[in-house]
Amino acid sequence: MAADNALGEFLKARRGRVPPSRADLPAHGRRRVAGLRRDELARLAGISEPYLTRLEQGVDQHPSPQVLQALARALELDADTCAHLFALAAPGPVRPTETEVSPDLHQLLDAWAGTPAYVRDRRFDVLAANKWARALAPMYEPGHNLARDMFLDPGARRLFPDWPEIAAQTAAALRAEADPRDPRVARLVAELEADEDFRGLWARHDARPSRDELKRFAHPVVGELALRRQALTVGGAEQQVIIVYQAVPGSPSEAALTRLL
Repeated sequence: MAADNALGEFLKARRGRVPPSRADLPAHGRRRVAGLRRDELARLAGISEPYLTRLEQGVDQHPSPQVLQALARALELDADTCAHLFALAAPGPVRPTETEVSPDLHQLLDAWAGTPAYVRDRRFDVLAANKWARALAPMYEPGHNLARDMFLDPGARRLFPDWPEIAAQTAAALRAEADPRDPRVARLVAELEADEDFRGLWARHDARPSRDELKRFAHPVVGELALRRQALTVGGAEQQVIIVYQAVPGSPSEAALTRLL
């Protein structure tokens, strides 16, 4: 994850994704880069090119909020990616990851009868799951890492009919939520980069936390399900996230989920 220069890597990657035509810049002669040149981004952001060079090379890693806002506008960042940019520039102390799930939370998971639910941390390690989640997919078994299974387990590509979209969401959520200074995160990313799809997605530097979305499953036993995913934070354990899947009442997906359970 290049934790020692995460900000610089981000700026270089995102600079390469802004075509000069969108920034109203003339295309003089043959260009060696598809996106903005360093001098063009500096001009759009209203900063000097030597200063941008220091930022990209990691010499200066703490620009002011005003500079960050200017860079975010020039790079056309959305709200999630802008928040990620600010976090890279002012990361704060490394936060410990809570790996123990409280008994009350275990009880809550089991009380959601007929509702698949599990707890993961910001590294996407599954910490706890109820029996409905474990029946829905092997990757929701405690001890699994969701990102590893998504890219390195061929079964995930069969389980999700929209695998390219789900994989892109997974890479963007890992980028947004995981701490790049965490050695376990760095080892996970190094392992995942053996996969060509992950390498391409990771190089985009998209950052988007998990959202409430509809996800389709092609289950080998009960067929296709369309379930609404909800991501909930855990009070008192900010590094943990509860993921809950629900079917629309009376829908074929609810009937399929009932058959599965």
